[in-house]
Amino acid sequence: MPIQPARLAITESDNFESADEFVGALVSLSRVMVAVATRTLARIDADVTLQQFRTLVVLVPGPQRVVDLANLLGVQSSTATRMCDRLVRKGLVARHERLADRRAAWVGLTVAGKELVGLGMRARQQELERMLADLRFGDAGQATAALGAVLRAAGELTDDAWWRQWADSVAD
Repeated sequence: MPIQPARLAITESDNFESADEFVGALVSLSRVMVAVATRTLARIDADVTLQQFRTLVVLVPGPQRVVDLANLLGVQSSTATRMCDRLVRKGLVARHERLADRRAAWVGLTVAGKELVGLGMRARQQELERMLADLRFGDAGQATAALGAVLRAAGELTDDAWWRQWADSVAD
């Protein structure tokens, strides 16, 4: 069952010309972000696809049932299982048994998987910093607030919160 997107409320005080203009800008930005993600995976010579990397990122909080992972990725359980099978063969994901629930398949990151996610995310951050080095924000607070609203609507963590979660996973 795919995740249903949250509704993003854009009000007059947000200073956007229109909701359509804002959505159009986000669609364009999504193309840029996919390109950045693809380039950074190539730069670090990661032997994973973009979808496999997304799977690793979703597993950062800790081991999850495959059915829950599939829900978070918006794919069928069989698709998530095949994805995890490939990642297990690459040594990036491990299967876990839970004595209390032996019927459910659990998967989590290996040390190598956690390291790859950290390396990939740092490379992505550096790429974005290079892209934005000459950018001058007229009102950085307004741009940050707009992007924060998008993150909340999508149920996504802020970058700081994500890195704290990643650091906790590495410490385990």
